[in-house]
Amino acid sequence: MNLKRERHYRKLGYACVAGLDEVGRGPLAGPVVSAAVVLDLKNVPKGLADSKVLSGEKREALFAEILASAHVGIASIAHADVDSINIRQASLRAMCRALAALPCTPDMALVDGNDPPDLPCHVEAIIKGDAKIASIAAASIVAKVVRDRLMVRLGAIYPVYGFATNAGYGTRTHLSALASDGPCPFHRMTFSPLRQGLLDL
Repeated sequence: MNLKRERHYRKLGYACVAGLDEVGRGPLAGPVVSAAVVLDLKNVPKGLADSKVLSGEKREALFAEILASAHVGIASIAHADVDSINIRQASLRAMCRALAALPCTPDMALVDGNDPPDLPCHVEAIIKGDAKIASIAAASIVAKVVRDRLMVRLGAIYPVYGFATNAGYGTRTHLSALASDGPCPFHRMTFSPLRQGLLDL
């Protein structure tokens, strides 16, 4: 993980370079969460990486370090809005809100993927940016930790689905619970197999 892109844009005169990522496009339940992170290039947490390859313990430790050393904006879009406007639009909206939630005003955003939102600043979209770009990796960690914590809370209310361990993804345990108990109020009803009325389970 390096800071080449952040330093490149700083040298070009951009004063505030943010990394953006989102988590939660694929789950059958819960919100989509996005984070925007502006790193202090002189105080970058060690060990930043794509959140998906880190252990939960490492993510939590880095989450605390990122919040202590960087500017962070976080936003979520609820499951009902995901159903209403579709997951792509919900993800883009979450990233816009996360950027707006920053305590500084970015003039450059580095966004994971190839489908960036319409932001009020310059944008570079970077495929697999969460594995390449430090500020995007930091954003992926923040978004992942925040969403996982939310799903743990939902799991305490609706334990049958296993949200605390599957984060709402369609695991065998989750699908079995849907077949036997039906959906809870936080399921995304436009997602398969929910939109087929669970007939395929």
